[in-house]
Amino acid sequence: MKVAVIGAGIIGVTTAYELAADGHDVTVFERRGAVAEETSFANAGMVAPGYVTPWAAPGMPGKVLRYLFSRHAPVKLVPPVSAAELGWMWQWWRHCKLDTYLANRARMQRLAFFSRERLHWLTDSLQLEYDHSPGYMVMLRSEKDQRLVQPSLQVLRDAGVAFHEIDAATARAVEPALNPDTEFLGAVHLPDDEAGNCRQFALLLKDVARGLGVKFEFNTAVQPLDRASPTTLVVQADGQAPRQQTFNAVVVCGGLSSAALLRPVGLRIPLAAVYGYSVSAPIREPLNAPRGAVMDERYKVAITRLGQRVRVAGSAEIGGGPTHKRPQALQTLYKVLHDWFPGAAQLSNTGAAVQEWKGARPMLPDGPPVLGASGIPGVWLNLGHGSTGWAMSCGSARVVADLMGGNAPLLDLEGLGVERLTG
Repeated sequence: MKVAVIGAGIIGVTTAYELAADGHDVTVFERRGAVAEETSFANAGMVAPGYVTPWAAPGMPGKVLRYLFSRHAPVKLVPPVSAAELGWMWQWWRHCKLDTYLANRARMQRLAFFSRERLHWLTDSLQLEYDHSPGYMVMLRSEKDQRLVQPSLQVLRDAGVAFHEIDAATARAVEPALNPDTEFLGAVHLPDDEAGNCRQFALLLKDVARGLGVKFEFNTAVQPLDRASPTTLVVQADGQAPRQQTFNAVVVCGGLSSAALLRPVGLRIPLAAVYGYSVSAPIREPLNAPRGAVMDERYKVAITRLGQRVRVAGSAEIGGGPTHKRPQALQTLYKVLHDWFPGAAQLSNTGAAVQEWKGARPMLPDGPPVLGASGIPGVWLNLGHGSTGWAMSCGSARVVADLMGGNAPLLDLEGLGVERLTG
């Protein structure tokens, strides 16, 4: 089957690979000049299925309001907020009910655990070598943090996830470089979770996909789909005239732009940008850097070691825009890094070596992504993963490839189809 994949982020690249591995003739269209240039570029890199959870959760609307005037808020509403974003927030608020949250969390975690298995299989079988670090530790600064994390720990127990509640001394044995001057109560250690460089993985898998015959057309924009012929794409490379290409099937993995691509064929996909930030810098002294991944439970900031670099990532921001980097958000990242690993990274007098990044996570109001048939003949969907695209990418791609090939996926897809948005 001749298939077009729109988008070359981690979702598009994994989808292209799985389709090519199944024998399809695949072409990927990407408006940027390389793979993983947007949401996948500098994310936290966490692969922790037990901690994958919807943003639409009980109590979240109240937290957003309380955080409005907090300097180091993990969630922030930033003006200007568009009418579309306000509409999205209304839908999000409606999904913050306990029963809805529990159902969506189960769907996301089911997919995330399956995806981690697929990630490990691909890494081992294809011998992909990318920066990654084993283990994940959630730092608890106080008894309040410990109390607030208990519902999440019950989720881990129910899912059979291996974890240990440890005191501060044991946490320092796991991560010897933790700041001796920072007092904290303890931590939750998840030895089977990990962090990995999403962009490196995408680049490596792109090369494997090319070896299977996948064609990548970069710097090429795709116009919105045509209702009369949705699998005939109008594409335009930089500096060239638009041209048409016809396919048997089209898979939309275009992140935020997916909503505009699908609107002419009658699909209203409520995607919104929830922005996140990261700072990446070279390791200054390996003994002062983390061994694995650490999450500050209070500030919702992750610190990960990716090869010879340290990455600090966090924040969930609605509104504002893609280009303006809010100084307070970046200051929070630097603060948390200094609290836990002072001296780990080269942050001063390094010029371009320090990378400050802001990226848009394409999120659906209820949490889970949409996978599979769109209801439009020949059009398939793999989108809306929000902040967990890396954690869900390999499994999502395998599911979509199975569905397109007429095979039964190795995953219960209840609640992951487009019908939940259109029904």
